[in-house]
Amino acid sequence: MLLVVLVFAVLLILGVPISFTLGIAGLTYFFYDVSVPIPVVVQRMIAGTQSYPLLAVPFFILAGHIMNAAGITTRLMRLAQALTGHLVGGLAHVSIVLSMLMGGVSGSSNADAAMQGRILLPEMRKRGYSSGFSAAVIACGSLTTAIIPPSIGLVLYGFVGQVSIGKLLIAGIIPGILMGIIMMIAAYISAKKRGYDIESSRKKVSFKELVIATKESFWALLFPILLVLTIRLGIFTATEAAAFAVVYAFLVGKFIYRELNWKKLNQCLKDCVEDNAAIMFIISMAAIVSYILGYEQVPSKLASFIVGISDSPFIIMTTILIFLFLAGMLMEGTVNILLLTPIFLPIITQAGFDPVHFGILMAIMIQIGGVTPPVGVNMYTICSLGNVAIEDFVKESIPFVMALTILMIVLIVFPQSGVLIIQ
Repeated sequence: MLLVVLVFAVLLILGVPISFTLGIAGLTYFFYDVSVPIPVVVQRMIAGTQSYPLLAVPFFILAGHIMNAAGITTRLMRLAQALTGHLVGGLAHVSIVLSMLMGGVSGSSNADAAMQGRILLPEMRKRGYSSGFSAAVIACGSLTTAIIPPSIGLVLYGFVGQVSIGKLLIAGIIPGILMGIIMMIAAYISAKKRGYDIESSRKKVSFKELVIATKESFWALLFPILLVLTIRLGIFTATEAAAFAVVYAFLVGKFIYRELNWKKLNQCLKDCVEDNAAIMFIISMAAIVSYILGYEQVPSKLASFIVGISDSPFIIMTTILIFLFLAGMLMEGTVNILLLTPIFLPIITQAGFDPVHFGILMAIMIQIGGVTPPVGVNMYTICSLGNVAIEDFVKESIPFVMALTILMIVLIVFPQSGVLIIQ
């Protein structure tokens, strides 16, 4: 097991793609331990992707691509501008609110950060926002997208941990909104100090303009409501709701907004195939490492170690969340969920915490790791797109990371304040 960890660490440092890092490190174990036949590798790769609940992932990704091509993103941006554009630091708030609205569309924080990096970042620079602050707002604000349903990370957590995906998606609504609110507060304080968009703060939109923007976004706003209701009322499972999302996105884009043509749909299908191929490849490679972890009884050994630290459930929870934060700094979120859920979920359950509650905390903590060095995926995405120095980004992201840390403490101590668990 030590050899696997060593190979994994070396390949990670060398910058080898995470999927190949997982596969090569896992294969090393089977070459070293000849008692386990190598064909098991192929068996685990295939078995790791054979799951009905996992079908929700490609469906939600396809729905997100279709909705973006259908012009829903543009309409949601107009609504976000109408709601918050008049505040001090208006464009910063527009970015955060847009991410909250996009949570019901894309389900991926990295996709949201990339989209906003192309659209909002140049405009923020024109209005005098610093590059570091602009990038930090977009990247940190995009984290809400991965918590508000449909969340790809929560679907994967439910798949790996055998936790109700429907409950997880519903439970992500309130924490996702709280994330957006607390980051808007942090953005307002920073913008107020630096005088960002002071002039625009005097230009409030009329009630009529707000009604028009809301009306234009009606079908986009209706989607997450239908998603939650159909799951909550037992009409659809999470997987069936994902399939419904694709049909809904197509009908809205083709017959209501009339912006979705066959050329755009073809491109959506191509993008979806590429995204899903990358995710499924990671899942299949992670399945190899998960098998090794189980074969070596790593979860039970680590559980004994963590429980031995303290008898306090909150100290156990805090220890695990700190570990998740550090793991999020080093590895991509999908990999963390696939590898660490089977390790930590039994410990948390034994400590008396609800697995749905822990799933939300885990997803948020891993997302925070996505905007921190050395391997923050969202951080590198927005910095590379906007040609922003990593040092500037890190400096400007501190207030947002601190705000999210405060929220995490509240959610740990008072779970009922943020997590809506449907029994």
